[in-house]
Amino acid sequence: MAKLLPDPSLYPSPREAMKAPPEDVAYVASIYTGTGIEKPDFIAVVDVDPKSPTYGKIINRLEMPNVGDELHHFGWNACSSALCPYAKPHIERRYLIIPGLRSSRIYIVDTKQDPRNPKLEKIISPEEVTSRTGYSRLHTVHCGPDAIYISALGGQDSEGPGGILILDHYSFEVLGRWEVSRGSQYLAYDFWWHIAHDIMVTSEWTTPRYFENGVDLDALLAGKYGNKIHFWDLAKRRHVEEAELSRDDRMVLELRPYHNPTELKGFVNTVVNTKDLSSAIWLWFLEDGKWQVRKVIHIDPQPAEASDLPEVLKPFKAVPPLVTDIDLSLDDRFLYVSLWGIGEIRQYDVSNPFSPRLTGVAKLGGIYHKAKHPNGKHLTGAPQMIEISRDGKRVYVSNSLYSSWDNQFYPEGIKGWLVKLNASPEGGLAVDENFFVDFGDARAHQVRLRGGDASSDSYCFP
Repeated sequence: MAKLLPDPSLYPSPREAMKAPPEDVAYVASIYTGTGIEKPDFIAVVDVDPKSPTYGKIINRLEMPNVGDELHHFGWNACSSALCPYAKPHIERRYLIIPGLRSSRIYIVDTKQDPRNPKLEKIISPEEVTSRTGYSRLHTVHCGPDAIYISALGGQDSEGPGGILILDHYSFEVLGRWEVSRGSQYLAYDFWWHIAHDIMVTSEWTTPRYFENGVDLDALLAGKYGNKIHFWDLAKRRHVEEAELSRDDRMVLELRPYHNPTELKGFVNTVVNTKDLSSAIWLWFLEDGKWQVRKVIHIDPQPAEASDLPEVLKPFKAVPPLVTDIDLSLDDRFLYVSLWGIGEIRQYDVSNPFSPRLTGVAKLGGIYHKAKHPNGKHLTGAPQMIEISRDGKRVYVSNSLYSSWDNQFYPEGIKGWLVKLNASPEGGLAVDENFFVDFGDARAHQVRLRGGDASSDSYCFP
């Protein structure tokens, strides 16, 4: 009798995942929404196999059937969390779950038959999402051991509360709202978990009223953007505790818990400090039975002439770092940080998480640096979304944040690009001169690597 085996792209531990074969295909959320071009967004399929004759090129485009979705973050239907002891081990990493941040529509895309030519399998309407959950403006997707989890930034209007909704693993039916007891949580953004400990962590951006049309400086100063992270009982779906990072550090975005499930700690970024325009990286950790947060990286703005700045920054005569994404390598050793204002990717050795050490810098675009690619290409925008290969040797970086914010901070226009950085095992970054993907008038946002990457999978075994 034939054995029913788990998907070979699922690994019980991050250590085993680091031994996986190198990625050969990348999927990139590509956006026309907000550019003035009335075309549907699409998923670009990029060849990332250096041995291939089409290396570094878009080899396919899967166009969505609707205009104005604003594809943003997306994820897999299943990943290594399916190997947790209480999970569904015979599910496949097959479908990409792709929400529209503006439309609240969800696309289910099948990559199995031909990973280089994915097919649209199903569309979940925004009406189904809101009627069953009360949520809208869908953001982060994570493949849990029991279901597919998606964060939502708003309610049925431009207010909150935001939260998390659940899709069935097999039918993709919207099951409903995840939270049973919300407690003090109102703002939402990212979420992830310490899965072996039944702990959920969530972060805060703001409500759609204050992000859909660009950053609202008055609302920022009035405290309408988040400054907390929240801890939940994952099994009971109940809010347990909140931790305020500071009064002035706002826009608490990307959560990167340690991949090693025995470690109850992780990193999160804040985009801007309302007093000095700095960005920061914070460590959360459990100490004496209570959750603590500590600022471990501080990044200052850079002075600039008002004439060199977009309107939104002219009064400040400075370029804020605008740390908008972070990513943690699977061995939990290197933290990568994008400075979307200044135009840098930074690599920090976080072997001692309380005292990170800067080990690599790559300058690409930016309001401040305006740095070209090593191949001489002019770069609009700046490093934004980061994705790390499972073995930690390659880092893929795209340049769009969110359409209305792109237009505010880079009014000259953003043309999408994807670049690759080569990371040294001992620390250090080098931009790959031979890899540059030009998206033309479309903008490039999140990247997913076939078979998994550093921000897609959760592990139950150390």
